[in-house]
Amino acid sequence: MLNFILQLLLCDLIILFLFIMRKALFLLVFIFLMSCQSVRKNNLLLEKRIPVSELKKDIDFTYNKLKKFHPELYWYISKEDLDYKFDSLKTSLKDPMTPNEFYFQLSPVIASINEGHLRLRALSRRYTKAEQKAFKNKRPLFSLMDYQVVDDRLFIKENKENIKDLKVGTEILKINGEDVSALIKKYRKLISSDGKNQTYQKYFLNLAFLNYYTLEKGYLDSVTLQTKYDNRIADISIKRQSKTDKELVTDKVQSKVTAEQKVQDYDINSKTYNRSFKFIKADSSVAYIKVKTFSSTLASKFYKETFEKIKHSKADYLILDIRDNLGGSLSEINTLYSYLTDKEFVLVKTPEMTSKTSSMHQNYFRGKTFFSKIYIAVTYPFFLAGNYFMSSKKDEKYYFREFASKPTKPKHNAFRGKIYVLVNGASFSASSVISAKLKYEKRATIVGEETGGANDGTVAGVSNTVILPHSKLALPIGLLLIRPNIEFDNQHRGVIPNVEIDPDFGNLTDTEDKTMKWVMDDIDFRTSITGKVVR
Repeated sequence: MLNFILQLLLCDLIILFLFIMRKALFLLVFIFLMSCQSVRKNNLLLEKRIPVSELKKDIDFTYNKLKKFHPELYWYISKEDLDYKFDSLKTSLKDPMTPNEFYFQLSPVIASINEGHLRLRALSRRYTKAEQKAFKNKRPLFSLMDYQVVDDRLFIKENKENIKDLKVGTEILKINGEDVSALIKKYRKLISSDGKNQTYQKYFLNLAFLNYYTLEKGYLDSVTLQTKYDNRIADISIKRQSKTDKELVTDKVQSKVTAEQKVQDYDINSKTYNRSFKFIKADSSVAYIKVKTFSSTLASKFYKETFEKIKHSKADYLILDIRDNLGGSLSEINTLYSYLTDKEFVLVKTPEMTSKTSSMHQNYFRGKTFFSKIYIAVTYPFFLAGNYFMSSKKDEKYYFREFASKPTKPKHNAFRGKIYVLVNGASFSASSVISAKLKYEKRATIVGEETGGANDGTVAGVSNTVILPHSKLALPIGLLLIRPNIEFDNQHRGVIPNVEIDPDFGNLTDTEDKTMKWVMDDIDFRTSITGKVVR
């Protein structure tokens, strides 16, 4: 009898298992088909020509959302001027357009607001899993060389693998027959910096040029470059190379990151560290910290360990290099600042919003998978309630409680010596916030080029990405006005260094770091006077 019951239970378990497997298989097939359908639907939309009436509705939709959510929309442009630009665009539309053709018309109007974080996003072509796998097994087409955009021209800055014997300084005149200068001018209209700043665009365009080109053309297997060197013009073809077996094995091995690499925020793809620390001189008198982006990943642990080492070394000087740092986490720069001061501080003023419910519109589900959306949906009501109660109203303005806007005490091992902060036009957002605060408090000497981010703050923090209803273009709108806790200069510029040094952006052959050289010369001069730090 017992054996019979056990057999029945076993049969039931087998049936249940087969039922679950059947359902799981059905679900996998459903997800696969939906994924394929999503790719197909997206790519068909890229070719769809949208009627003028619907494009105009998208323009109105965009402006209304900006007025509703952006807390400082008319900071750098008057309402009259912006009204005129939106109205002029609507008037100029005569023919139907594809979404990305429309993108190149609307994006310059968004850029005219002159708020560097505010940037319209075009529609990208999507690829099937099979296509993605094929791309993964090949090297990126344009990664064979490093490039530099100088004014309206494109040059080869480094030929990593001596492809076609192209030399440093070779100008690329055309890509697949298209004039490069015309492309640069076209893409330049899509980019804005904060206010009157003039240093940011050249860096961002240099980073984004090939991304814009790929956005328009898709992932190509080969291109023909018309080049010019020593007044000789030649056509050079470059082809996407398949990765070697060794490279494919290395890619798999490098997916494992050590605990030490995690603290330094190691990037597997670029094989570089986001944060690094070293002593420049043999006597450990000069400490150097390089931060490429304020990612917040294990930042507290990195700074704790780093400043413990600096304290035990008795270093007199600290160089904080945040050149080419486009910003990131307010929490991280608040932590970093607590190691650079000897008094209690408030890093930023309480962020402003357009309404008490603004922060509730931030992108809670965006970027999540279908299953993770279902999982986190349970916590969504708590997210909404939390953001509502973190908002307040005072003097007809709405504010959001932010960690970095509260008093913070300095760390026990905060650095007490002389600080230099290295900046350039690609020091943006959070990099500008901490630079402005350090300069205002006279806690550091800012050296280099005017920062790309504004001295008086920015609109960022969290965003609401709105999708235009007909073109499906995406527009992330910053919800918080974040301003460093300083007296504002109201110049609509970046952080102006205490010591301005031209980095000679267009020089492709001179490898001397002029900013770093000035700092080291200044340190040598100071120590030569008394043998000790002179602040």
